[in-house]
Amino acid sequence: MILVTGASGNAGGAVLKEVLNTDRPVKAMYRSPEDAAKASAEVGAVIADFADKPSLGRALEGVDAVYLVCSPVRELVELEGNMVDACQAAGVRHVVLNSALGSGDYAKSFPSWHRKVEDKLRASGLDYTVLRPNSFMQNILTYYAPSIRTQGAFYAAMGNARTSFIDVRDVAAVAATTLTSPGHAGKTYELNGPEAVTYGEIAEKITRAIGRKVQYVNIPVAQQKQAMLDQGLPDWLITALLDLQAYYTGGKGSEVDDVVSTILGRAPGTMDQLLADFADNFVAKTGAA
Repeated sequence: MILVTGASGNAGGAVLKEVLNTDRPVKAMYRSPEDAAKASAEVGAVIADFADKPSLGRALEGVDAVYLVCSPVRELVELEGNMVDACQAAGVRHVVLNSALGSGDYAKSFPSWHRKVEDKLRASGLDYTVLRPNSFMQNILTYYAPSIRTQGAFYAAMGNARTSFIDVRDVAAVAATTLTSPGHAGKTYELNGPEAVTYGEIAEKITRAIGRKVQYVNIPVAQQKQAMLDQGLPDWLITALLDLQAYYTGGKGSEVDDVVSTILGRAPGTMDQLLADFADNFVAKTGAA
């Protein structure tokens, strides 16, 4: 029995879909009855919260393996640590942890938080697999599609830094493979996409995908910070986001390797494929006449 946490999120939802394509029984963990009610009939939906330790024990009843992912919140170390403790107590055999690129060498921001959880998991005595994915391609849709729809442009302070974005669907396929096949215990996998691109090149790719000119506008970091403040983001989150951005603009995050293709036995998806699949996200919807 596999438990997929974060089942209503982007990563967890994608992992759940992949695990359902295997012959393994699966539970999906949700925080609210409303989200749990949306689960398909083939999923054993459970309601639990990382902050509620007794609920984790109930969710883990009969579970052999866990996919562990948490939103990038300030309490990430404590919350995921609670789940590691609960897995020990419940006799879970294998935990696949969704960590982050940079956890091995960056002592700031989200990577440093993930590293603390990694270390706790390694010391727990549980079989584990750590996944360190690069930035998701889907972040382009989430963060930049709105201004592309209205202005034909998107804004960031990334300069000419290159990033080997990865499709979250490939991360999910790797997670499902490590959950359901032998040979991955004790392994740490850094997951990169098939090409390292600049934001200017992403704009060119979106232009080709939708047939309309899209521009990337590089802005100063101070301007980006002010925009975050104007949006009402808390100081801790702004600091974490800017520190993470500095990791990428400092030359990290551009590696291209064969880790994903070796695990999956196929090439990872490209940015062009992702943009073709979701081209409608960048086009303004017209109302009825």
